[in-house]
Amino acid sequence: MQIAEAQKNDFTKPQTSSCTFSSTGRNQYFILEVGYQLVLEGKEDGKSARLIILVTNQTKKIGNVETRVVTETETVGGKTVEISRNYFAFCKETSSVYYFGEDVDMYKNGKVINHDGSWIAVGKNQPGIAMPGNPLVGFKYYQEVAPDVALDRAEVISVSEELQTPAGKFINCLKTEETTEMNPKEKEYKIYAPGIGLLKDDELLLVKYGFVK
Repeated sequence: MQIAEAQKNDFTKPQTSSCTFSSTGRNQYFILEVGYQLVLEGKEDGKSARLIILVTNQTKKIGNVETRVVTETETVGGKTVEISRNYFAFCKETSSVYYFGEDVDMYKNGKVINHDGSWIAVGKNQPGIAMPGNPLVGFKYYQEVAPDVALDRAEVISVSEELQTPAGKFINCLKTEETTEMNPKEKEYKIYAPGIGLLKDDELLLVKYGFVK
């Protein structure tokens, strides 16, 4: 991202016309390469929670862009509560990772009960930015642009965080504040480590990372 763009006060709606997209790639805080996996654990409502993020060998064509399928599997108290298939693509010109939507399965008692939060970047929906290639402090950007479904956005608030996790201690980390137009009072914070990716998601901390077969 350009410095001038990062200094804007408003949240930036991503422009993709200048991007050459690839279904694989990486920047400092996001690895979009087949087999890369992150495992985070913690507590949710007093119960043990686990989130497994896996870059799969599958792709999905959205419009004229071939995106990479990244699965997220969340369990609470040992039971599956959500499985999502997320669609990302790497912009070669900016090294930003773009988010083209997700298919969501919400579970209760082992059965799918709804698909809340699902959206695809077609029609009035637009791709968002999952991770900027050059995340400068103060940069505000939309992660999801799907009116009436998801209007998530993030602001880079630090690139000098330190965090101790079960997977190790990390420095020079990126911290973002996430909000949504759907409920402006809600705020969440995430921390990402250089060369690793997501370290902290709400109360979940990284316990394991690396490539799996």
